[in-house]
Amino acid sequence: MENQNPESPGPQEPAPQPAPQAAPSDLPPTEPVTPSPTADLSAQTPPPTATPQPAPAGGITEQQWILFLNLSALAGFVVPSMGHILGPLIIWLVKKAESPAIDAAGRAVLNFQISWTIWMIASVVLAFVGSCLVVPMFLPVAVGIAWLVFVIIGSMKASSGEPYRTIKML
Repeated sequence: MENQNPESPGPQEPAPQPAPQAAPSDLPPTEPVTPSPTADLSAQTPPPTATPQPAPAGGITEQQWILFLNLSALAGFVVPSMGHILGPLIIWLVKKAESPAIDAAGRAVLNFQISWTIWMIASVVLAFVGSCLVVPMFLPVAVGIAWLVFVIIGSMKASSGEPYRTIKML
């Protein structure tokens, strides 16, 4: 008697061979598919996305230059007299020809810095004239803190690609 194991598979059958494929020269020629003029093109083109563009060969994108414009106002802490204006002015003069967005952002940042310089000078004059009162003495400090807050908010908006205006017209 033969000793057969019931768990072992039976005689193995050879694996089926794949069908031979036709050579490219054996295939019938196909005609190119052209869309009909009435085809819905909106289904073929993807919607625009708000993803940032890849960095150009220089490595810094337009959005990053706008961020640097906003952050360069903090150069006023390094060069106290005019650093908050010179920082954005230098970046704007160098980069304004490369992009209309950088040009517009540079103008807005410089306008903001010059306006706040005028407000700071006015608050110092008012504090000096009204030095006998306590409230005007804190006015330059309040203007300086407000300036710093608005520079930080503007820089955060620039980093996310949003335009920022401190005063919104109706």
